[in-house]
This record gives sequence, C-alpha cells and structure tokens, in this order.
Amino acid sequence: MTRTLLIVDDEDHVLDLLTSIFTRPDLRLLAARSGKEACALIDREDVDVVLTDLRMPQGDGLSVLAHAKKTRSNSEVILLTGFGTVESAVQAMKLGAFHYVRKPFKVADVSNLVDRALELSCVKKENVKLKNEVLGRYRLDSVIGLSEPMRQVLSLVEKVSATDSTILILGESGTGKELIAQAIHYNSKRADRMLVPVNCAAIPSELLESELFGHVKGAYTGAHIARSGRFEAADGGTIFLDEIAEMPPSLQAKLLRVLQEQSFIPVGGTKTIEVDVRVIAATNKDLDKEIAAGRFRQDLYFRLNVIPIRLPPLRERPEDVAVLADHFLRKWNRETGRTLPGFSPDAMESLKRYAWPGNVRELENLVERLVVLKRSGRFDLKDLPAAMVDGRRIPAGAPGTADGRIDFRQATTAYENNLIREALRMAGGNRNRAAAILGLKRTTFLEMLKRKAID
Repeated sequence: MTRTLLIVDDEDHVLDLLTSIFTRPDLRLLAARSGKEACALIDREDVDVVLTDLRMPQGDGLSVLAHAKKTRSNSEVILLTGFGTVESAVQAMKLGAFHYVRKPFKVADVSNLVDRALELSCVKKENVKLKNEVLGRYRLDSVIGLSEPMRQVLSLVEKVSATDSTILILGESGTGKELIAQAIHYNSKRADRMLVPVNCAAIPSELLESELFGHVKGAYTGAHIARSGRFEAADGGTIFLDEIAEMPPSLQAKLLRVLQEQSFIPVGGTKTIEVDVRVIAATNKDLDKEIAAGRFRQDLYFRLNVIPIRLPPLRERPEDVAVLADHFLRKWNRETGRTLPGFSPDAMESLKRYAWPGNVRELENLVERLVVLKRSGRFDLKDLPAAMVDGRRIPAGAPGTADGRIDFRQATTAYENNLIREALRMAGGNRNRAAAILGLKRTTFLEMLKRKAID
C-alpha cells in the first residue's frame, strides 16, 4: 500500500537530502518550501505523515502542525528545528506532534521516526474504516423486517437509542436479541466506546461475579494477579447481559446495587470502583414465572424493566421469511462463491407456513446448509427438510427450541388456547356460542376459561 509523506523545509539542501532518503516504492513524496504551501497541499492531498521544519517563512512548523491536525486528523507530524527550545517542544507536543527532532539529525533516527509515524497513521485509518463498517452494519435500516411487529420494534429501538435508559429485551432463542442490543448501542451517543457482551448462561456461576466485577490478587485460589471485570471494561459504553435469568440470586443482589449506584467492589477488594455504564439485558424466559418460583429477584426485574422490548418469534411475522431468506442467501453466496438464485414459489410458501421453533437462527442455518449442499438451480420442495413440506408442521404459537424439539405439554396447551380464542372471536365474544362451536358443554367451557385465565 502506497502512503503519502509531505516534506516541508525552506532550505533546498535539507529538502533534497530528505527527499533522497525517502525515495522508495511504498511512499508518494510531496514537497513544500513554506508553511503556506504545505497547508495548501494538506488541503488537497490525503497526507499520512508531515515532516516539517519549525522556522519557515509564510507560516511556521507549528501552524502546519495545527492545520494538519484540524484537516487530516489521522495524519502524524514530525517537527525538525535547528533552534530547539523546551518551550517550543512542549507546545508542539500539546498540539499533537508525533515527535520533535533537533538539527543536525541522524538519518537513521529520522527514517525510523517516519516509519513509526506512517504505521500509526495507517492504524488510525484502519480503525476509522472498521468503526464505519460496524456503524453501517448496525444501522437501524440494516435490521431486516417488513412486518408490522418488527416495524414497531424498530420504532422503539430508534426512540431509546438516544437515551441512557436500561433496556430489557425479551424473546425466544434465535429471535435476534443481541442484534437489537448492538443496534441500540451503535446508534447511541456511546457508539465510540465499547459494547461488552456477557452470556450469563455460558460462564459458571462461581466465576461469573469475578467475570463481571473483577478480582484482586489473592481473592481466591488461583487468583495470582488482579484482573478487571466486564463492567470496568464497559466504562463509558454499554454492557449487554444476555440470558440474565441464568444469573444466580446471590449475584443478582450485587448487580442490583451496581444498577442503583453505578459502582462496585471487585471480588476480595475493599476499594469502590465507579463506572458509567449503560445496561441492556436479555432473556428468553418468562421472568414473572421465574420470580414466582423464587429464581429471580423482583426488585432487580423492576430495575431492569425500565424499557422492555419484546421481539416477536418468526412464526408471528411470516411476511419477513422471504426477505430474511434472501438476505441469508446473498450472505452465504458471497461466503461460498456460489450464485444460487433462491427458492421456488412452492418452497417459499412452505417456509412461510412453517412455525420456525428455532426462529431466525434456524432459518439462517437452513439457508447455509442448502447453499453448501446445492450446486445449481433453485431450492425446491425436495431440498427442504421433511418437517417443512409434509404437513407435520408445528401449530402456531407452539414453543420449541433451536434444535427443533417441542415441549408436548406446552404445545398442546398453546394449541388449545388458540382454538378457544378463535372460537370466541367467531362468536363475537359470546361464551355460549363459542362453547357450541367447539362442541363443548357450557359449564365445561366456562371452567376451561377460568382455569386458563382467558378473557
């Protein structure tokens, strides 16, 4: 990669010497003999490093430094002078100079400084590029969904992103809770700081406290050195606590205190550490049931549930299946170098009718598998798993897991509830007529409504 070095000096012999030193294939050289000329080049050219004399006519080296930092924030500036003073060196460093060198200089020293400055400038540009890619990836319009439920979710995400409010994301496994957390963070004023994800279910409960809050040396057996936790790493940014319902109750109490006071004490420590962290939590569990069972603290729930966001399962938004499938097809075509055209109308209709117990994650896994195994042509019914095409589909609303397993009792209950609600809708809310539609005795039907708490 060719990078650009601007050399600025009003003495021809110094300019010629520096030009001869840095004439090489990986550098594009620019030259100027005054501060004014150098500033004009900086305005026009994407300069990586400026090597400039301090004292020159029509603008000195400090003015060139200030202009470069204002115009090309990722560039680095090295100052050369035969009249070096402590004051000018201090001023140069305050303005952001990479280094300050007195004449006469050693060629090797200056060459080494320029190489280091070029490397730093390159890293800065790469960081900006990566940041822009991340911000682009998590723009709100990059979250895919045309259905009304998803439009409502995205509208809420847009409103809460600009705030520091605590967010609780609710939804089944595979619905994209982490993607929504990323969208909130990268569209907030904290986007230039870290988003620190923590999967509370993946870390053993006895280690989770140390993982979150860090520990001091000797806090427990094996703690040979002090270690910072995830909350400290997220200072100024956002922490995403995924599967929050898996956190043990003893640790929930400490988390509640952190949410209230924005401070904590590392494991085994005595010193309080203050942080400025936004908290986004997520779970696929029913927290009301977890609270009733004594597995989740009600006061922590109230603290987390400032703004709840419920992600609808894919079976509740079948109109999004086609756009999601097309998105994943383009992704995996790129990954594998394929050009597969997509799904036949019959296959797509089958996908729309399927209940997707594994939600969006299951759909992406399906598309990846089909792209890898298919060599050419459209995906047809014969390419789909049998469960998606032979009529053995899961009733809408039936709970399932990402690997396709179904809880029979929960699925049966969900199916009964759907039938009851549909009968009540058909009967215009008249319970006697709804019972007749279902072929049930009135008393049996009323008892069923009471037992299921269906209004």
